[in-house]
Amino acid sequence: MIHYNDKNKTFHLQNDQISYVMKVDEYGVLSHCYFGSRLPRYSNYLSYPVIHRDFEVDFVDQNQKTKRDWSLGNILQEFPGYNHGDYRHPALILRQMDGSSVTDFRYHSYEIIKGASSIEGLPHAYVDSSELAETLKVRLVDPIHLWFVDLYYTVFRNHPIITRWAVFRNESEEPVTIERMASFSLDLSPRPSEIIQLNGAWGRERMLEREAVHRGRKVYDSKRGTSSHQQTPFMALVSPNTTENQGAALGVQLVYSGSHELSVEQDPYQQIRLQAGIQSTGFHWKVEPDQEFATPQVVLAYSEDGLNGMSQAFHHFLKNHLIPARFRDKERPVLINNWEGTYFAFTEERLHAMVDSASDLGVELFVLDDGWFGKRDWDDSSLGDWFEYKTKLPHGLKGLADYVHSKGMQFGLWFEPEMISEDSELYRQHPDFALHTPGRAKSYGRNQYVLDMSRSDVQDHIYHQMVAVIEQTGLNYIKWDMNRHLSEVYSSAFPYDQQGEIAHRYMLGVYALMSRITSRYPEILFESCSGGGGRFDLGILAYMPQVWTSDNSDAVARLKIQYGTSLMVPTNAMGAHVSAVPNHQTGRKTPLASRAAVAFYGAFGYELDFTKLTKSEQSEIKDQVAFYKNHRSLFQQGTFHRLHSPFEADGNLTAWSLTNDSQTESMVMVFQVLRKASQPLQVLKLEGLKSECQYRVTQVLGEGAWGATLAKEEGGPEAEAMALTESVCDDSNSNNSGVESGFQSFEASGAELMKAGFYLYPQVTKDFVGRLFYVEAIK
Repeated sequence: MIHYNDKNKTFHLQNDQISYVMKVDEYGVLSHCYFGSRLPRYSNYLSYPVIHRDFEVDFVDQNQKTKRDWSLGNILQEFPGYNHGDYRHPALILRQMDGSSVTDFRYHSYEIIKGASSIEGLPHAYVDSSELAETLKVRLVDPIHLWFVDLYYTVFRNHPIITRWAVFRNESEEPVTIERMASFSLDLSPRPSEIIQLNGAWGRERMLEREAVHRGRKVYDSKRGTSSHQQTPFMALVSPNTTENQGAALGVQLVYSGSHELSVEQDPYQQIRLQAGIQSTGFHWKVEPDQEFATPQVVLAYSEDGLNGMSQAFHHFLKNHLIPARFRDKERPVLINNWEGTYFAFTEERLHAMVDSASDLGVELFVLDDGWFGKRDWDDSSLGDWFEYKTKLPHGLKGLADYVHSKGMQFGLWFEPEMISEDSELYRQHPDFALHTPGRAKSYGRNQYVLDMSRSDVQDHIYHQMVAVIEQTGLNYIKWDMNRHLSEVYSSAFPYDQQGEIAHRYMLGVYALMSRITSRYPEILFESCSGGGGRFDLGILAYMPQVWTSDNSDAVARLKIQYGTSLMVPTNAMGAHVSAVPNHQTGRKTPLASRAAVAFYGAFGYELDFTKLTKSEQSEIKDQVAFYKNHRSLFQQGTFHRLHSPFEADGNLTAWSLTNDSQTESMVMVFQVLRKASQPLQVLKLEGLKSECQYRVTQVLGEGAWGATLAKEEGGPEAEAMALTESVCDDSNSNNSGVESGFQSFEASGAELMKAGFYLYPQVTKDFVGRLFYVEAIK
């Protein structure tokens, strides 16, 4: 997978899908040659031409020899330095004791390592066997100061993926301060390009935005101490003609959950530089002699099959090489979370009633959210006091856990381990545990402060409290929340010249705590949350296999949120719940069936009070749960295809699908937001099927109603689809069968379904209609 040509000084990383090529030039600069679809061999013809550019600084080597027609400001580099003739943004800025900042790193050596190397203290990709990957370590050196940079590149046998990261090592006799260090830098030859990024805010995370790459540098970042709702650490460079299913797409994701910085830069000669790493604003890291600093990892995906191809590369890679292996194929339970059903106002009796109704409806996991600890009746107290609130729970957490378990259900709890309330036993005993800058007021966010997770004693305190609760209750699930961002970032545990390290040390402390807890309790299902999707990134997924996608549970709002999120992660990593109406975030009223249609395409559950529903609604939910269980493998393990984007045209139609590995079944969701007068007919084309195979397409949900015999738990999906077809369809009517009932059923080849498509007919007569189509190969 990794080949070094000593004659041409080229490194060629390749598998069956991609190639990544770089070269050591005659001056020792590691330059980039190619990243894209697989090259059987590299002939060295793409070496950078010798060219003179006016007003570019001429190259000078360590012997003061100058070369007029060669400049660092022109060439395509793998890890550019600073203040030495390249005026594009550097990957590394170092500050010496005398205040100087010139860096000039040249090739030193290389090593090829079997498998995927680990990064101490940081989340990273893994392999089950060393045969599944190879890692190249290229060492660069600045010989004047004995500074070394080790660049790591891992290529995986079965994925169009390269992971990269860098390690700086100081072997000089003086300390040096890192002011900026990217995880990777990638220079690309001139090409028409567009950039896709995912921005947002609370309640509308990961809004897809696409624009042309222009001259200059554009930065997508977070300075909030977390990856944030506002800017996800993801970007994709695409060709102008790239669609969901065709065209080049180069995706970038940072494996990090703190403040970050991703950028795209086009120089005067239309060359493009991509970079990603830790946020450089306010950052500096002191490296003493014989010490080193490692950056977070970055994951690069390349596809010429459009955005779906890029996303599927990410999805399959994350399932197999980043998300904890024990959850790779493990079924995720259908859950009920009490938060929007009760908020803080619950009693033990009310919780028992909710558990009883959930059990009757087939729900498998009951989650008690905020309010069970300390004396927590509102959001202004008790964070940090992780012991049961006896006034609310007279029989204690163990009593509630035993009650849930007695119903054959699993039990979960909400924690917010990184936060502290001023009104808490912990704060009264240890006010110094809170992040704060001496002499300045502490800022509130949601009536709380942030714990100084850079301190090991703070980590230990929270760890032991959580362990005590877990041991007491036999927890099956933990929701790990974070409901505010960092401010007044300063730690009394570190000297003045290391305060620029605290934001990153905070994140390292969080990772250390997550690693300890998840390693000790590997069977507990952890779901991350940060006011919804405010910390949805690959760093978190390395410890917790699913994330609450957004606090906004409105089905219409979730169309864009889940569509954007699907660019980066698989659907089973996205928490998605059916909630009450009017929706608590938007006030919108959508049909119960439509809410389920959207939530099925995620880690599925409910967020309401079942006891307040009508018998008809409870019956429908029971059918939804049974239907989901029947198709759980498809929903949780299927390959995701985006079919129609809510970010295009008027955004009125969204469609996506999940298809199993053998391409014998698929579940298609189509959602129309508003019914319009004199609406044009719409044709839907599917993806992911076998062209030569014949399929039966059966509509199982439409106009807010389920088809007859839909959710029978016995007989499996084949019997279910057949029974539905017999009850609501007239096969003699071809693809308009079932018109009277509003349901379609027909047969067609995979080629027809993908190339010609089918009419969405009859047209809907209401707003907010979600439709489901079950597609099954005919045996």
